[in-house]
Amino acid sequence: MPDQPASHEPRSGSRLRPPRWVWTAIAIFWVGYLVAIRVDSLVDRLYGLFVLLLVSLFLSFAIEPGVNRLARRGWRRGSATGLILVGVLLSFLVFVVAISALVGQQVAELLGNSEKYVNRTVNFINDTFGAHIDAQQVVDEINRPEGAVQRFIRSQSGKVVDLSVAALGVLLQGLSVMLFTFYLVADGPKMRRAICSRLSAERQRSVLSTWELAIDKTGGYLYSRALLAGISGFFHWVVLQALGTKAPVAMALWVGVISQFLPVVGTYIAGALPVLITFVDSPPRALAVLVFVLVYQQMENYLFLPRITSRTMALHPAIAFGSAIAGVAVLGAVGGVLAIPGAAMLQGLISNTGERHEVIESDLTDVRQRLRPRRRKRRTHRDSDGNGTG
Repeated sequence: MPDQPASHEPRSGSRLRPPRWVWTAIAIFWVGYLVAIRVDSLVDRLYGLFVLLLVSLFLSFAIEPGVNRLARRGWRRGSATGLILVGVLLSFLVFVVAISALVGQQVAELLGNSEKYVNRTVNFINDTFGAHIDAQQVVDEINRPEGAVQRFIRSQSGKVVDLSVAALGVLLQGLSVMLFTFYLVADGPKMRRAICSRLSAERQRSVLSTWELAIDKTGGYLYSRALLAGISGFFHWVVLQALGTKAPVAMALWVGVISQFLPVVGTYIAGALPVLITFVDSPPRALAVLVFVLVYQQMENYLFLPRITSRTMALHPAIAFGSAIAGVAVLGAVGGVLAIPGAAMLQGLISNTGERHEVIESDLTDVRQRLRPRRRKRRTHRDSDGNGTG
């Protein structure tokens, strides 16, 4: 009989037994999954602390140059840090109280004299745009108990407790930021010595240069923004005072601070409040305020901003705008404020690393503003045959 071909089928027992690495992979997968869930929950709980530390670090970079100057004059670092932090806190409280008092006064006056302001606004709209709105119908709709305005007022009255709790939470967070900032600045040299003691000499130089760059860029950012806020506040105060707007100093302070320290949308939020408050009193003057806000913004972008930021924080406008949007997307308003000095620090670190080469001269790399000579128009005349000659 011919030989039967050998059977290559595995045994039933070996066919049902999985490789050993499968059980190891399953165990690693489930352990990693459980660890990832735990880490994600931990990150969510520590997110608020992370934001507080980030803001404190930014504030410590900003005030450390001032603390160092006072320390060189004989001040103790703790006293110098406390003095500067108290000044920052008082400035912030004065700003908040001034704006809150102004807004509260305007809201109370608007509610108390709503009929007068409605008649004035409706007459302005009818005269300017040729509309035919009945002012009395608008007043009746506002005062109607079941109307949209009265329902909105009643709905907001129940949120006083929530607003108070939120304000208390913000106050506690602010005090936490001040405390963290105090320790970061007052014990800054000790902390840096403790960090550098674990590093080699080359690594120490790298860490200290990066730290110094962060302080310079953050201080330059705050200095440039404070200078721009002062210029903006002065010009807006002059115009608001000339137009007879109520509380021109508080309004100018609001526009200067919010437009400079709140990126991307700060300009629109800053300009909206004086326009609305002026509109309640006089719509034509509100239009004049709106026009000035828009004109000044263009003047600042093309005249003041390039000259100031080029000396304090050389950051490309496109990088600043993109970093502000990214910061708002990641950390909200806090991220928007911290993103610009963070981008400036990153740009400074990148510019100080790597090898540099000489750039080839070309029209695409020429940064000099040269005026091109005007081309003279060649006059042509016709010869006897009708052909044009130069």
